[in-house]
Amino acid sequence: MAGPTEGIEVDDVPAESRFVVRGSGGAAELAYHRNGKRLVLVHTEVPDAWEGRGVGGQLVRAATRRARAEGLTLVPWCPFARRWLDEHPDERSDLQIDWETQPP
Repeated sequence: MAGPTEGIEVDDVPAESRFVVRGSGGAAELAYHRNGKRLVLVHTEVPDAWEGRGVGGQLVRAATRRARAEGLTLVPWCPFARRWLDEHPDERSDLQIDWETQPP
């Protein structure tokens, strides 16, 4: 991996309900589930060696792109995704986000 967010490619793997970044040090993922017109962000996992490189943010950005493209409401159950979306209002300004629904 290069510097922060350079060369980071995120794959959406709907069959596994996750966005994934793969590299020589392993894989990072944002697990989700689709519930009708809602994209529920469940959990983000980034290898320790990749922390601070923007990988988690790129995973959440991939979710925002999908939500925009498909007209979905994001439901950020994942604490990292929730915090990231809160800290990046420009990335969520045109999205429907359900901040209220909590995990079961």
